[in-house]
Amino acid sequence: MKNKAAQIYTGLALGILSLALMSRLSASDEIPGKKQSHPIALIGGTIHTVSGTTIENGYILFEKGKITAIGDSGTFPDSTEKIDVAGKHVYPGLIAANTRIGLVEITAVRSTRDFAEVTAIKPNIRAESAINPDSELLPVTRANGITVVHTLPAGGLIAGTSAAIMLDGWTWEDLTLRAPIGLVVNWPFMGNKRSSVSAKKAKDQKKRRDESIKQIRDIFADARAYLKAQEAEIAAGGPLHASDIRLEALAPVLNKEIPVLLQARSLKEIQAAIDWAMAEDLDAVLMTGADVRFALSLLKEKKIPVIYEGTLALPSRRWEPYDTRFTVPAKLYEAGVKFCISSRGSAFDAAHERNLPYQAAMAAAFGLPRDVALKSITLYAAQILGIADHVGSLETGKDATLIVTDGDPLEIRTQIEMQFIQGRKVQLTSKHTRLNEKYKIKYSRK
Repeated sequence: MKNKAAQIYTGLALGILSLALMSRLSASDEIPGKKQSHPIALIGGTIHTVSGTTIENGYILFEKGKITAIGDSGTFPDSTEKIDVAGKHVYPGLIAANTRIGLVEITAVRSTRDFAEVTAIKPNIRAESAINPDSELLPVTRANGITVVHTLPAGGLIAGTSAAIMLDGWTWEDLTLRAPIGLVVNWPFMGNKRSSVSAKKAKDQKKRRDESIKQIRDIFADARAYLKAQEAEIAAGGPLHASDIRLEALAPVLNKEIPVLLQARSLKEIQAAIDWAMAEDLDAVLMTGADVRFALSLLKEKKIPVIYEGTLALPSRRWEPYDTRFTVPAKLYEAGVKFCISSRGSAFDAAHERNLPYQAAMAAAFGLPRDVALKSITLYAAQILGIADHVGSLETGKDATLIVTDGDPLEIRTQIEMQFIQGRKVQLTSKHTRLNEKYKIKYSRK
């Protein structure tokens, strides 16, 4: 009875604590931008197209959310709103290629974490439908120039499909730029947890690893058989067998409409994951850290792009140089491997995605050409995610998703002065700016 009473008391206490924490949470105060209703021209600034030349004292015109003209001189429709940006810089909006934005608010509060579902195999999970458009993290992140993020589900072996979302909108449908982007596959750990592990534990670990790999292979084999049977039944005009949403969710991957997003860390995992993807004849994107430097020739040979996770991180081994993670992007570039730079993409990192420009800046400080560093969080990210027809560079026909700054966005002192997402002017206030104003008043009073 005492144990039962203790369990009840603990449960009540945790429930009260959770309610207390939730009472502190609220929707962000920022109001989504209005749909563009008239032409807008930004005039007199330096236009950094990223994909082409930089235009000094140029202009960019956009209508109905799309860029319609860029140049150094031109004429505008009579109804055009002209905004003088002389002395300023216009860049495409930055893209965070690996996040949990919209799926988590406070990591320590379970009720605000919605990025992982139960079971190991869940290809039918779709990240976009779980996005919280009222998250405080959206305005905090976009205030530093990030306009689009790639949000991924987590957990298990096959976590579900990811989505590219814009950081402004009333609903998750408004936010979704494109979905699905790819299927997240968390490749099993290929080594031993400890170097001194006993022979029995090593054998158990190997058994669990092999079982996990078999699960991945089996679900893809089942999906191929299911889709083949479904196709035959449709052709024959006969009744369809019972549907399976998990197997049907793999059709876009097997048809090469979307890639598998391979989460793999060590060299063994990278090699095994790539071997599996190639054997299955799948398009693949590798999401990984510093050990990718050992697999450059393989990646170039197989033409597999990389989402490089976490430039601003410590080495993972005691013997590695302090700048190991800083130098990897330059090595990827020199090897001719397509890549982009992101954070580590953990739930904890969601609150810090605003630091994305400095991930690229650190790579630039350690050998990556500065223009390539900028492309790694704009154009290259868009190309790898399959959204370059919308964002990533300033070109006619693309979305008017851009930022106006007072300097280089890779510099920490640079301020974002204006932001447009699909032509909508976006508020740059956030919880941070409100707190700043609050405490400026506090300390200005005597």
